[in-house]
Amino acid sequence: MFTGRSTARGLPPASLSAAAGVCALALLTACGGGDAPEATPGAGTSAPAPASSAQPTTDFNDADVAFVRMMIPLDEQAVEMARLAAARASDPGLAELAAEAARVRSSEIAAMTGWLAAWGKAAASGEGLGQDVPGLATGAEMAGLRRAEGAEFDRRFAELMIGQHRGTAEMAAAERAEGLNPAARRLAETVGTSRQAESERLEKILGGG
Repeated sequence: MFTGRSTARGLPPASLSAAAGVCALALLTACGGGDAPEATPGAGTSAPAPASSAQPTTDFNDADVAFVRMMIPLDEQAVEMARLAAARASDPGLAELAAEAARVRSSEIAAMTGWLAAWGKAAASGEGLGQDVPGLATGAEMAGLRRAEGAEFDRRFAELMIGQHRGTAEMAAAERAEGLNPAARRLAETVGTSRQAESERLEKILGGG
């Protein structure tokens, strides 16, 4: 389904997850019976806040499951990168962007994990994902980021994050075309917009703007 660069050889460790808070994101009505999770990632410096579910649905298909399973490791990796940025970024704007991204991606992960549970689907392991996650940084790329400092860190961080955004755009397009679940489709719409805005900010930082 996805044709973008695949670099996953096992998922990097991450405990939280999150996403870019560049514009107000509304993370959808959750899918599943009863009180299935729903999250509303914040924008700017607003922290993500849970929202009550409304008319939850269990309708989903394989495209929804694939989208969610691949978004989770991308978000987890972004959170790991954001934690590194808190200590190593030399540009205050990049550190601020990373903090915003971590907050929103954490909210996304919580919601998507809940959707998989409501659908009776497990999150995919590194082996299960194989080479199918577009934009996921390799182990070598992450190791290089961990070693970098100052302006070199900023450059590596921005390049890896922009690569993630390209992968996200590819997955979101497939979900919009093939997905069934309203919440997953809504997430695909919001991440397309928010990741593009985040990429533009990162390009400015790389260019010294």
